[in-house]
Amino acid sequence: MIPSRVFFLVLSVLIAVTGLFAAAAAHNYLQAFGLGLFGFGTFFALGCIKRHFDEREAAH
Repeated sequence: MIPSRVFFLVLSVLIAVTGLFAAAAAHNYLQAFGLGLFGFGTFFALGCIKRHFDEREAAH
């Protein structure tokens, strides 16, 4: 895995964890924002992992 992809994977995990903490501490619409951050971070990380395996599969 290339270093830039690892960086963005770690960044997306930090965004997801921050979203969970924001959702746990907030009420009303800010809770939805925190859950949205969690969803974004999770799907972005899964996209990075998928891109890695797609490139690895195309190389072979």
